[in-house]
Amino acid sequence: MSQENHKEETKELKNGMVRGLQNRHVQLIAIAGTIGTGLFLGAGRSINLTGPSIILVYLTTGLFMYFMMRAIGEMLYYDPDQHTFINFITKYVGKGWGYFAGWSYWISLIFMGMAEITAVATYVQYWFPTWPSWMIQIVFLLLLSLVNLIAVRVFGETEFWFAMIKIVAILALIATGIFMILTNFETSQGPVSLRNIYHNFEFLPHGWMKFLMAFQMVFFAYQMIEFVGITTSETQNPRQVLPKAIKEIPIRIIIFYVGALLSIMAIFPWRELPVNESPFVMVFKLVGIKWAAALINFVVLTSAASALNSTLYSTGRHFYQIANENPNQLFEKMKVNRLSRAGVPSRAILFSVAVIMFSAFITVIPGISDAFALITASSSGVYIAIYILTMIAHQKYRLSEDFMADGYLMPHYKWLNPITIAFMIFVFISLFLQESTVLGAIGSSIWIVGFGIYSQLKFRK
Repeated sequence: MSQENHKEETKELKNGMVRGLQNRHVQLIAIAGTIGTGLFLGAGRSINLTGPSIILVYLTTGLFMYFMMRAIGEMLYYDPDQHTFINFITKYVGKGWGYFAGWSYWISLIFMGMAEITAVATYVQYWFPTWPSWMIQIVFLLLLSLVNLIAVRVFGETEFWFAMIKIVAILALIATGIFMILTNFETSQGPVSLRNIYHNFEFLPHGWMKFLMAFQMVFFAYQMIEFVGITTSETQNPRQVLPKAIKEIPIRIIIFYVGALLSIMAIFPWRELPVNESPFVMVFKLVGIKWAAALINFVVLTSAASALNSTLYSTGRHFYQIANENPNQLFEKMKVNRLSRAGVPSRAILFSVAVIMFSAFITVIPGISDAFALITASSSGVYIAIYILTMIAHQKYRLSEDFMADGYLMPHYKWLNPITIAFMIFVFISLFLQESTVLGAIGSSIWIVGFGIYSQLKFRK
């Protein structure tokens, strides 16, 4: 490696962090960030809700998430040293809402991390059923903590290979579907054909309510799509990497989500698709892979580990930002507002890990585990509030003196911004339509109103 390249690679940001991520890391993280574990396990359930029109739900939701990413991308392009989009809420919407968004986002990520580490333990127990869940959770947390603490480049390399496993699994499913269609493959359900998708087609086979409920399920499959924006500040050339990573989001949605769903529905008539079994497992079993269940369990294990790895990366940086923006004696004593020699917010990461580690003990206590499930569900609704604040921040940025006319501009922002905000509100309302999400919707509403008022009062002067 030349001295010039080495200098570029280790170039520091204003806040002392190191640009250690390469373009290939971010591009794979961007691809994997649009693919949730739910695709592997819950595709049958989402197809069952509303049939082939689920593709329209995925495309519509994906489009609005893309609009949001264009807004985040424009602001990060203007100031590529920012390692979190929350800073823009503070700057353009106000300190009160910035404080609300910073703490809410960090807490939501913490609960997401708790849910992910619990899922990791479940997937490991597929092979080792006698291993205690709490022990698996602690070991995985310690391993991924090391990945995040050593250097950002180690995180990038780990995430690169986690992402590769997910991508290969989906491409294998799509290739299998194409092969079956071209060879007129016969299954126990009949011939594999695109006719299985449109035969006896009904746009709303289970009514409008199920169709509307599908939006919130799909919306949360895209959750954490904004993570690619968080990583770009630690890349070597953020203004080159960021536009490419965001521009390709629509094509990734079409290939990975639409391609996978079309393949599944071509192989199985969608009305016969069981909701309690992974369609990926069923497809690979059909082509003679007897260990298909173990294979997909490995894929979802790496997918959950990848999500947890990304969560640790993100929680550490957000808590570091909170500690710097709201200095106090406790943060000074904990030293969470400082970086390690490798340019990593190690103390902030370790504190976040310690909080997430509580999940190892919470889930074994009766009663508390139910409360934990409610809080986790509530954090999903809070996420929507943060996304809405981000769109408002972008609108205010466009009207500010900071506006960079030759930057990576979001097209037609004057009408796309309010439409995107309206869509987010619609998804939030849809949380009240389903019994499994209504308690979480109420919980998140209480948090948004209560903590929102507190944050405004705290900074009213």
